[in-house]
Formats: sequence, structure tokens, C-alpha cells
Amino acid sequence: MVNEEIMKSLAIKTESKIVLLVTDGIGDLPSENNKTVLEKAFIPNLNKLASKSACGLTDPISCGITPGSGPAHLSLFGYDPIKYQIGRGVLEALGIGMELTSRDLACRGNFATLNKEGIITDRRAGRIATELNVKLCTLLQDKINQIGDVEIIIKPGKEHRFVVVFRGDGLEDALSDADPQKVGEKIKFAEPLDSKAKKSVETVNEFMKQATEVLKEHHPANTVLLRGFAKHPGLPTMKELFKLTPAAIATYPMYKGLAKLVGMDILETGESLSDEFKTLQDNFSRYDFFYLHIKKTDSYGEDGNFEQKIKVIEEVDKYIPEVLALKPDVLVVTGDHSTPALMKGHSWHPNPFVLFSKYIRVDEAEQFNEKECVKGGLGRFPAVDVLPLMMANALKLQKFGA
Repeated sequence: MVNEEIMKSLAIKTESKIVLLVTDGIGDLPSENNKTVLEKAFIPNLNKLASKSACGLTDPISCGITPGSGPAHLSLFGYDPIKYQIGRGVLEALGIGMELTSRDLACRGNFATLNKEGIITDRRAGRIATELNVKLCTLLQDKINQIGDVEIIIKPGKEHRFVVVFRGDGLEDALSDADPQKVGEKIKFAEPLDSKAKKSVETVNEFMKQATEVLKEHHPANTVLLRGFAKHPGLPTMKELFKLTPAAIATYPMYKGLAKLVGMDILETGESLSDEFKTLQDNFSRYDFFYLHIKKTDSYGEDGNFEQKIKVIEEVDKYIPEVLALKPDVLVVTGDHSTPALMKGHSWHPNPFVLFSKYIRVDEAEQFNEKECVKGGLGRFPAVDVLPLMMANALKLQKFGA
């Protein structure tokens, strides 16, 4: 990748516009009839786009490394995901509009199901309704607002997700997740990764014990899992690094938080795909970089729901002509990572990638899927190179050297 100082020296402000459409977890593995969801889906517009574009496959971190959503997105935004390692708690907190201080330790929470033997049987409590989430967070906040000298702040997210911020002196983020990461395991408490995190661990584990007691009659959401403990990292913004005026269109808090962390304006939008694409249209004159995030491809991949993942991709396909009608100078369609329905989780498999611009060399790829994109002229490359590619094709980079 090109280092930050070189990118800062090369970047120029122009009127050209870039649209980065991220269909979360879109990469897949052959399942039904030995086809991936992209091969099976009816996506004439995406296929036509691919046939007129430069195509390839991207690795979010490196070959064989399964990424979380945070580092996978940071790569797409032009940040070294190894240098900038950000806990999910910060992203979730920023995504729901919380302001973090230097005394804050933030984490992402899941409501979960605990059986009588102390075994986690569902890490998402059946994806409870957001309305129930709000009620349970209010209950927890009423019952647990202080542990020792640490203030406890609890805010609901969507479905089973919520945020906890521990506010106090001496809190460090060098602690393990309090989450077994899979069903069939006993409830897991946080452990220190550094002796300085002793207070954090004691506070977090006490919170978990008290929360489980408060929730014991609220099956299936009768316990909590906590992960992604983090403090605010203070990243340079996309405006500072790349001279972009960026905006984000997303429905889930974590992705709003990630966008906010790199200096994007968060555009208010509704919950549906039509709302998101309408928001792009309504704001197209105001910004020169748009990040539009589609979540449900990833959600259905995690659920192992092959057919529903197909339906979301087919719905996205219908809006491609509307995006092209806006005449962006660069349009990229890709995923942040792969979430094969067969695996029910993130994987290390590279993501299909399409870049449309009048300055590209059209290659041999004829469709938007894994088998075709591997034929593309861009080959297989690190996702951290996506932003320089987009900026080059939008004529936003000067020549390097004499």
C-alpha cells in the first residue's frame, strides 16, 4: 500500500464523484447446484456493469486471514487495518450517536440465551425485536448504573445488539472478549491481557453477573455477551488524508460508527434499500465520496440462509441503473468480506470487485461473481488499494515524482 504521507501529498480536491457500494459479506462458496449466491441470483444489471468494468478479487487483510467488519471496512477506506486496530465497541458507540471521552471503555453487547446448565444456546437471543431490546436496556440501566467508582451507560442498538460504556479513571482496553464466540459453550468472562486492565476486568465481569441476574426471567434474552472492548483511537480523517468530502449511508450503528471515525458525515436514511438509494440521490450534489452499505447480505449469510441472501442481492441489482443515472465518475461494487451461507460466518475468501469508470481497461469478466471476477484485469489484490484505485480513476491523484 502507499503510505499516508504520500497519499496526502498526491491527493487533490476535484468535483469528481465516487460511489462505493458495499454489499456486506457478499462473497460466498458454492452451495446449491455448486453455485454461489451471485452465480444463482438474477442480477442482469450487475452483470452488465461487470462486463463494462475492471474486475478482480480483494483480500481485506491478507490471504487466509478472516477479517472482522471493522478492519475489513478500514481497508476499503484506505487505512492500514494492521496499524489501526479498532475495537468494535467504539464503532458501535459512535454509530448510535454516543460521544466518547478519554475515560471511556466501550464495548459491543449481545443479548443471548443461557440454559439451566449455564450453556449459551443462542448468541443472538433469536435476534429479538429492537423494541424489546430497548425495554431490556432500560431495565438494565435502571438496575445497574454504577459499579464501584465506574459509571455504567447502556444504549440499545438494533435487534439483539447494544452498547455499554464504562466511564471512569484507570480503565484500559487490554482485556479479552466476554463471549465464547459459539453456542454450546459456557458463559465466558473477560480476562486481563495486561496487568493494567485489572480494574476493567473486575468491572466488566461484575456487570455481566448483575446483568444475568436482572435478566433471568426474560428468556430468550436472559444473559449478555460483551466484546470489542476499546477506547477511542483518534484516526486521521479522510478529509485530512485524501482531501475528500465523504458521506455514509448505512442503517446499522457499527457501520455508522466506523464512517464517523474516519470523518464521514452520516446521512439520515430509512431502513429499506429504497430509502438508502433515495438518500444517495437526494444528497449527490453535496459530497464527492459516498459509502453506501447493504447489511442484509451479511446477516443472511451468518444465518446460513442461501435463498434470502440471493433475494437481497437481486433487490440491490434493481437499483444499479438509478446509481448510474447519477453519473458518478467512479462506481465500485464489492463486499467488505465474504460470509458464505455454507459457513454461517465471516471467512477468508476474497471478495468480488467491480470498478466502473471511463478511464478503466475493460477486461474479460462478463458477470459479477467470484468465478468471473477472478478473470479480471485487476487480479487478486489487497483491499487497502481500493481507495487509491478509486481516486486515480476519479482523477484525484497527482503524479508521483518527476
